[in-house]
Amino acid sequence: MNCVCGHVMNLLLRTVIFAKQTEIRNVPVFTCPNCSRSEVLNYVKKDLTDLIAKYGKNSTEKQSFLFQESNDLVNVLFELFSKGSKYAHIAELEKMLQERINQLLDVFLLAKTMNDVEWMEDVQKRLKLLTGFSVGAYRLNMN
Repeated sequence: MNCVCGHVMNLLLRTVIFAKQTEIRNVPVFTCPNCSRSEVLNYVKKDLTDLIAKYGKNSTEKQSFLFQESNDLVNVLFELFSKGSKYAHIAELEKMLQERINQLLDVFLLAKTMNDVEWMEDVQKRLKLLTGFSVGAYRLNMN
């Protein structure tokens, strides 16, 4: 993604603070190294706004959340960055996404074997998130 200033924005994991009360850590954000403009990865915006709506709107006390605990794509990005990478590398990200999809398919089979419909629906939702994400759309932004 290119910034309005024309420079390529880098994908980083940042902390988002809502209303000075709700801190959400490890949010994937595109940041411009030239003008410092930031924009949340569009693919996770809905989950971020849902998390804020659920916990942040009426909060009277400070609270902190790890975004990777509520979003599988963010969890994969977090694991990638935890390996010491400053930026997301496409080949490694694609490999890790495929591994997570395979893990979730195994979990789905277990849930199906146990006839646990609620668990199956949860896993299907998580699989839909991961399989719907296209790394190619961000290829220029992740090094």
